[in-house]
Amino acid sequence: MTAPTSAPAVEAIAGVSHWVTKQHESGPIRLYAWEKYLPSREGSFAGTILLVHGSSMASTPTFDLQVPGHGETHSPMDYFARLGYDVWCFDCEGYGRSDKTRDTKFYVSDGADDTEAVAEYIKQVRGDEKLLMFGGSSGALRAAMFAERRPDRVKRLILDAFVWTGKDAPTLEQRRKRLPEYLASNRRPVNPEFVRTIFTRDRPGTADDEVVEAFATAICELDDSIPNGTYVDMCQNLPLVDPRKIDVPILILRGEYDGIASFDDLLEFFRLLPNNDKQFIVVPGAAHSGLHGKNFRTNFHIMQSYWSQPDPVYLG
Repeated sequence: MTAPTSAPAVEAIAGVSHWVTKQHESGPIRLYAWEKYLPSREGSFAGTILLVHGSSMASTPTFDLQVPGHGETHSPMDYFARLGYDVWCFDCEGYGRSDKTRDTKFYVSDGADDTEAVAEYIKQVRGDEKLLMFGGSSGALRAAMFAERRPDRVKRLILDAFVWTGKDAPTLEQRRKRLPEYLASNRRPVNPEFVRTIFTRDRPGTADDEVVEAFATAICELDDSIPNGTYVDMCQNLPLVDPRKIDVPILILRGEYDGIASFDDLLEFFRLLPNNDKQFIVVPGAAHSGLHGKNFRTNFHIMQSYWSQPDPVYLG
């Protein structure tokens, strides 16, 4: 009788912490960056991905979420590392493990500065000139601002839950009522109750409870308060970027029920983008935080399809 053969071992994904120095007029700032990849990816390297987080959480809860009993399922970093990508995220200044010493609100422009510092660091340590990028919510604003400044560094850009002018965005209409509060303080508290509202304010039921709770726990293990700058920007300073100046291949990704990303606002932004290698996709059944919703696999598929799309060989 032949002995049963054991299943082949699954290669472990490598995770590496990095410290990036951002030069600032007040002195050097330390930013935390997290990289994941398959050690065997040499020869099948798919590209370098840089993920930019949003207003109310650091990077690893967003992009490397580990839900008990779910394995790698809910981590886009694990998902793309297994496909041969070198995947990076980082904590903007004022969040997570990055420096929080400056007494400021940390606006979107600060996050764009952080993105540029991390992009330069990746170029130095890995030699990658152009990045596949994803930004969610205010992270999409940070990524778009970086792309406007440095289109030479962006291969393909995905803006998820993005906002341009804020017109007809119900979540922002409600948030503007609290603008005096955000202006009065540099930081606001973050707790599990607040995190849960991210998933109930647009359309309750779009995310599984155990995922939301794991997300809330991961956020609050790193921060008990978060900067107010991006909220101030989205309440009173929009628009922050000019679509006419973002000349890179771009995908606008919007959850069907997203209360920040107004549909008509995004369509006008999309119309004005100069690069004709562009797409606009609506994810059905998704709200503002699609990466953590029940349809997250749809988001992963769209991201992979866009990033792996062949470059056109004829442009007319």
